Amino acid sequence: MPHAIDGPRPDQATDMAATLGLALRARRKALGISMAAAADAARISRVTWHRLEKGEATVALGSLLAAARVLGMKPQLQATDEALPVTTYPFEVGLPLHIRLDDYPQLRRLAWQVGDATQAVSPREALGLYQRNWRHLQPELLEPKERALIDALRQVYGADDLRV
Repeated sequence: MPHAIDGPRPDQATDMAATLGLALRARRKALGISMAAAADAARISRVTWHRLEKGEATVALGSLLAAARVLGMKPQLQATDEALPVTTYPFEVGLPLHIRLDDYPQLRRLAWQVGDATQAVSPREALGLYQRNWRHLQPELLEPKERALIDALRQVYGADDLRV
């Protein structure tokens, strides 16, 4: 039996990568997001996204983490019993892929330049709106739901300049 520091056998790594790839694909499909849009949001190439979903074990960890973050997933390591196959990975739902402007009154106010026809923006677009127009925000009018959105944006994108 190999020591724990020897790491997983190549076939185990391939199995884990395949399981993660299936989880990413299932989540993306459930959200109705195209592969190209998801890859763009994660700032990785469409080819890299395809390799992740295909379960290639050689894709960089940073790409996996970016993909998971975009889909509102959080990969976590678990201690496992060697006798038990690892088949599930817990993920935590996070930031939505589409942010409806009408659900966030302050964001709607800050999004005056996108026009009334725009119903939703991506999280990255919402972050940009908050960052560019922060001086026009009225913190005392922020609803708890919008404060939670701003906190989630700060967590995901590391936007320390957003202070509420």
